[in-house]
Amino acid sequence: MALFKKKNKELDPVELPRQPGMMKDLLTTLLHLALMVGFVIFFLTCIGQRVEVEGSSMEDKLHDKDQLIVDCFTYRFIHAPKRQDVVVFRLKDQPDTFYVKRVIGLPGETVQIIDSVIYINGEAIPDPYATQDSFPAGSAEQVITLGEDEFFVMGDNRNNSTDSRYAVGPIDRKQLVGRAWLRIWPFDTRTNLVPEGN
Repeated sequence: MALFKKKNKELDPVELPRQPGMMKDLLTTLLHLALMVGFVIFFLTCIGQRVEVEGSSMEDKLHDKDQLIVDCFTYRFIHAPKRQDVVVFRLKDQPDTFYVKRVIGLPGETVQIIDSVIYINGEAIPDPYATQDSFPAGSAEQVITLGEDEFFVMGDNRNNSTDSRYAVGPIDRKQLVGRAWLRIWPFDTRTNLVPEGN
């Protein structure tokens, strides 16, 4: 009678491929999803808030119902607003109301408008964005001296704009939401709103 000794055969990993764990896959997917949601929230709150234009005060650059992406990041972490930037800000007494205007005067400067010419620190400045050649000076008929955190803003449609010449007055940096960065609607007029060099 022949005796046969059964040998223990080691399992070859090639024969039985290792399957990834279901829990590991689930955790990886959840991590990727959390990162994507976090990025979207960060983008919408810190970098790209969406606002809608109401009214005609920024024509011909912006029109009623235009949809804008506001860059909320640059003014907080990179640099202060620059002249000619289009900015979005809140009113002091109406924090839920947003205005879209163009920066004309910077902190510490003097602003005056004489015969539809804007003078900064007594010198006339180029005004390429004004829709009209003639417009009222409002309170800027007299010299306005801006504080260390104040900006003088105006709408491009100077004859139809409530801005720093009137009840809005100079705006404080704390009122700024950010700069208008990109017009995304209507689609056929998608436009970068940041002036060259800014």
